[in-house]
Amino acid sequence: MREALAWNQGEVHELFVTATAADRNPELLQSASAAGIRISEVTDKAAASLSETVTPQGLVAVVDAVPQPLDQALRGTPRLVAVLYGVSDPGNAGTVTRVADAAGADAVIFAGDTVDPHNGKCVRASTGSLFHLPIARSRDADEVFAACRAAGLRLVAADGYAEHDLVEASAKGDLVQPTAWVFGSEAHGLPDDVVARLDTSLKVPLYGAAESLNLATAAAVCLYASARDQRG
Repeated sequence: MREALAWNQGEVHELFVTATAADRNPELLQSASAAGIRISEVTDKAAASLSETVTPQGLVAVVDAVPQPLDQALRGTPRLVAVLYGVSDPGNAGTVTRVADAAGADAVIFAGDTVDPHNGKCVRASTGSLFHLPIARSRDADEVFAACRAAGLRLVAADGYAEHDLVEASAKGDLVQPTAWVFGSEAHGLPDDVVARLDTSLKVPLYGAAESLNLATAAAVCLYASARDQRG
């Protein structure tokens, strides 16, 4: 909620708050009031009906839609972008958005049949990062890939079955290049035909006995590897 109030790309239209939540967050209400946002006190029951959580905090806001057009999200000279393809789990999508924000990525793009970035669980899992960096969404994955290439980004698939890994790519200096990392669903990864349409694919090396990494962990490793090399 605090990040939404500080968001300079959209607007908070109304804030619903319970008496208990108002007592706990006076500075937040002061900020909302100073911004001219309408504040409505509601009962605990009403707050529960507005929220998707089992134990709501008693704060619910009506906020502008987050996604921007692709060309706007990729404007300028982006160096690091996360593309989510076919990711259906909102918790994973929100966590990758948070990771991308932490790694200094320039944008997050929801491509193909991917969960809505406005999904309540996705918003909560992003812990405010949804309001920190450009978010774009397109059902047409090829449109996303073309837009990334037009922005000067190299499309790299995060693929556990790739021939080469992050360590090799870093040693060759490949991760210094402007990169759009493409991540698939945790259950199925990226389809072969999608990987074939990208510029290359890399895997995270597994040195122990674990079969694989979950999506958010793999995304963190990949994005931070690029961020480190690009800043090196």
